[in-house]
Amino acid sequence: MTFLQMLWFILIFVLIAGYFVLDGFDLGVGVLYPFLGKDDEDKAILRRAIGPVWDGNEVWLLTAGGALFAAFAPAYATTFSGFYLAIMLVLFGLILRAVSLELRAHDAAHAKLWDVCFVVGSFLPALLFGVAVGNVIEGIELNANGDYIGGFFALLNPFALVCGLLGLAQMCAHGCAWIAVKTEGDLHDRAADLRVKSQVAALLLFAIASGMPVVAPWGGALSAIVCAVFALLFLVPVALGCLMRKLDDLPVFILSCVACVALTGLFAANIFPCIVPAADPVLSLTIASAASSETALGAMAVIACIGVPLVLVYHVIIYRKFAGKITRDDVE
Repeated sequence: MTFLQMLWFILIFVLIAGYFVLDGFDLGVGVLYPFLGKDDEDKAILRRAIGPVWDGNEVWLLTAGGALFAAFAPAYATTFSGFYLAIMLVLFGLILRAVSLELRAHDAAHAKLWDVCFVVGSFLPALLFGVAVGNVIEGIELNANGDYIGGFFALLNPFALVCGLLGLAQMCAHGCAWIAVKTEGDLHDRAADLRVKSQVAALLLFAIASGMPVVAPWGGALSAIVCAVFALLFLVPVALGCLMRKLDDLPVFILSCVACVALTGLFAANIFPCIVPAADPVLSLTIASAASSETALGAMAVIACIGVPLVLVYHVIIYRKFAGKITRDDVE
């Protein structure tokens, strides 16, 4: 395993973590939309809270997929073909969410329909991302050619479903933390209350997933140590967010961001040194075996050094531009 191969393994998970942190709260808001929004004004505030940022947040998912394709093409081929139906459902959800947000503002006659589409379009990705992670941690059924030989329903195994619910609960807690930062009054109070409940649910699901008999034979002592570190980085911010109710909303949101990053790091540590673990460890795609040439990885590293800072600058500008609380006067 070379330095560039390891670098791109880390960078891909940095991009995934960026997506979890940024679009995770968008998806969480969408899932809890009917519970947070008690009237049309509340719902308008919720849409306004994510409206300026949700499309930019999705860039991290697209970039992670593109980086996986360029840096580890066999892994891209295996995962995108093996999880084809699940990926199409995720894409359908993301498209449905985008369409519902746009048309909700221009088609008042079908407002309830677009609200339902917004919830469904948020729920599908929020659940299925975690299901995919659970399957990868377990190891997927591959043949000697690196092709997935299981069916769609084989992906819906108990461990993967618990991981899916864990990801869903964390995104809901993250979304509530964002809404608490952006709103005031009754809507803020509902978000703060649901934030704690969602975070407790995430803690319980994390405990269940950790106790399930899933053994990754590709892991080693280093992996176990790193996993323990990331587990603590998840548990400590979550516990603080649940117990210290008098914390300001922004610090709680930052703690939620740390928890999202920690879960992503835990995922990476669990599969290292593989990029796509197989149920039969001999057939696993490792970082070394699936990586592109050193020349390609080096050229990509140069591009990343230019592109990633530009994306970060864009996000800083957008979030500063739309900073502050959203009131009912803003949506009238």
